[in-house]
Amino acid sequence: MREDAIVEVAAGVHLVHGSNTNWVILSEGDAVTLIDTGYPGDRLDVLASLDALGHSPKAIGAVLITHAHNDHLGSAEYLSSAFGVPVHLHEEELPHARREFLQQVSVGSVIRQAWRPGVLPWAVHAIRSGGTADVRMTRPESFPGEGPLDLPGRPVPVHTPGHTAGHCVYHLPDAGVVISGDALVSGHPTSRTRGPQLLPNMFHAERAMAITSLARIETLAADVLLPGHGPVHHGSVGDAARRALELAN
Repeated sequence: MREDAIVEVAAGVHLVHGSNTNWVILSEGDAVTLIDTGYPGDRLDVLASLDALGHSPKAIGAVLITHAHNDHLGSAEYLSSAFGVPVHLHEEELPHARREFLQQVSVGSVIRQAWRPGVLPWAVHAIRSGGTADVRMTRPESFPGEGPLDLPGRPVPVHTPGHTAGHCVYHLPDAGVVISGDALVSGHPTSRTRGPQLLPNMFHAERAMAITSLARIETLAADVLLPGHGPVHHGSVGDAARRALELAN
């Protein structure tokens, strides 16, 4: 893990840059909420980022997953089975996490887009990092209730389907932060655009629905965006969602 991988954006709120995917650590005393877990190949970095902030995996109260793609779900089953950590997703994402189906970009789609700048290097990295590994979960759980979760950071799940059917962003109203997963990013190795944007079309299960979900993100009061890919974005999250919408149309 590089020295600048961990970025503090508010008290107890840290974005961690993995190899190509971000995760977020919310700390409250000795307790932790972990949001997303990177690729399977990022496992040592996930553990190192916790350790750098003074936590062990046993401090994790829960893992929250934005969506069940391999680069976000990577170490969820490991943390669940090795440490008994509950892993929560939106109820529509549970069968995806169990791999009753796979709503992820296909190898064929990637090959057809391999001529585009950045796609081939990204694909090689994804495969080497476990992008096609079996990361299915045995005991994923839905959220225990509506509204703020009783976990460090008091994250509020917000259903933002499109990238996958059960994709969620997590709003931290008190900190003015939105953790947006892949519903709204600020960069990606396959994109030449910088700043708030949707991922390229091949990554979305339902692109039209992903565009519609930007309107949901636009309503969230926050001035810091922590995306699943790309750097921290400072500024109105509503403006960020509107910019992404303009680029998508």
